[in-house]
Amino acid sequence: MTENTPSTITAADARVRTTVTRKLVRNPLLWGAVLLLAAIGFTLAGDDLSFFPFLLMLVGGWCFGFAFVNVTFDMVPARNGVIFHVIVAVVLGALAVSVIEFGEDLLDLFPDTVRAVAVVLQMAAIPAVGWIWLGLLSRVTALFTRRDGKKRPLPVPPDWEREEGGDGSIVRFPAIELRMRTLPQAIVAIVVVFGHLGVVALIALDDIAMRMGPRIAVILLGIVIGLPVYLAFTAILRRRTEACTVAFGNEELRVRVGATLHTTPFRDLEYLRWRTRSEYARIEVRGAGTDLSLVAGLAKPPRGLSAELPALPKRVYRRLELAGLELEKSRRDEVVTFRR
Repeated sequence: MTENTPSTITAADARVRTTVTRKLVRNPLLWGAVLLLAAIGFTLAGDDLSFFPFLLMLVGGWCFGFAFVNVTFDMVPARNGVIFHVIVAVVLGALAVSVIEFGEDLLDLFPDTVRAVAVVLQMAAIPAVGWIWLGLLSRVTALFTRRDGKKRPLPVPPDWEREEGGDGSIVRFPAIELRMRTLPQAIVAIVVVFGHLGVVALIALDDIAMRMGPRIAVILLGIVIGLPVYLAFTAILRRRTEACTVAFGNEELRVRVGATLHTTPFRDLEYLRWRTRSEYARIEVRGAGTDLSLVAGLAKPPRGLSAELPALPKRVYRRLELAGLELEKSRRDEVVTFRR
């Protein structure tokens, strides 16, 4: 019986540790828990009215809402995700209204510590529920789009073509050059800036805010300020849309962004992620001096096409595996990742 060498075990352990660390760092649930624990700590210490704990509550709550929406989009089959999303959105919405109406009287029965923690959770629930309902709105919009498709042809994903004068297949699509870690960072920055403005507005309109209650005032600020800002943000992103192409040859990957061509031999490719559907449909490429992230899911597609990417051709899997890359797939096969 052959035993693994120490170097082999060390390399395997290193890959496992790297994978686990990467998943933890990118896990919004973990960050949400850390931020809310910090907010609870500040609140129990008596600092519950300043901007920093308030910001921790909002961003921490948003992390939980963001994670939930991602889970529903990844559920198999897709209708289970829709059903679960609707049920949770309705229940949380009803619960939020009940807490606003009757929460104060119920909290009076508990000690100060419990009330302080409850206030943090209530404030965090506002952006969480708001993001969940925003995700549900996108599902409803997609539903109406499909109904309209009965009257006209449904948009289809871009398709692979034989590359003229090349040695492989090529796909053409619009995309935004954007790193996925930049998107949540930008959203957090928006929360910081406009959350601060919201606090200033609440202070300036103190009489009105006190009459309607602080929680309802925050919800109204989210609707009046937060939703338009988010829509404006996505519109600004879409203005950065560029025409892109991706071609897989026999020995290299060729990615064109606008007028710039990036060529990466398969032997020098370190990382490739290909996601076909959702707002996060994208290609990420790293290796041989190339570091690209092209998001097709947020770009505005041309008429007749959907904001998606086609599935990778079968020959590409074989080429990349022969080049020494390891394959990872998501449960729905919508996300394909190759790592060296």
